[in-house]
Amino acid sequence: MVVFLFAAFAFALAPLAPAAEKGAYVIDGAKSKMEIHVGKEGAFKAFGHDHLIEAKEISGEAQFDPQKVEESSVRLRIATKSLIAVDPGESEKDRKDVQATMTGEKVLDVAKFREISFASTRVSGAKKLSDGWELTLAGKLKLHGVEKPVSFPLRVRADGNQLRGEGELSILQTDYGITPVKAGGGTVKVKDKLKITFTIVAVPRK
Repeated sequence: MVVFLFAAFAFALAPLAPAAEKGAYVIDGAKSKMEIHVGKEGAFKAFGHDHLIEAKEISGEAQFDPQKVEESSVRLRIATKSLIAVDPGESEKDRKDVQATMTGEKVLDVAKFREISFASTRVSGAKKLSDGWELTLAGKLKLHGVEKPVSFPLRVRADGNQLRGEGELSILQTDYGITPVKAGGGTVKVKDKLKITFTIVAVPRK
């Protein structure tokens, strides 16, 4: 149940402030954050629970030129085994059950698909703001062995010599060959659409 992702993400490539210079950046996984919001539906959805998934291992790199935003690029990678069911308010047993289902063959199948990746293909609609930029990032998200094009808005800021991008996107699990999990004979099931929110931080490559 993810996704990229996901991806979520590549905004670190946006050139946005005088402090930012043309060059190579790497994603700072310790400062970056990505969450996947999983909703429920069905006749008895009130008896089910929404899920919150966090990605703990985010890596990647970016290239950008403050004078030529359209030529910027980014790649992101997320280890599927690092996706953790946080589910605030749930019991430890319920969280473990959700974790086992999510990483198992019916959903992510982490033993077979070890990585979620995103590679940008285009930056468009860049608009300068007082504290950064707004833009649209397009790219290819690969999840569960399936690669699909995605596009989403990003807000990018320069904080000292690092870049920070924030945004969200939605994807359908079925687009990536994942069947939403059902329970109670289908009276409660996970929504096909997942919402991914993220804050990605990139620092100059040394």
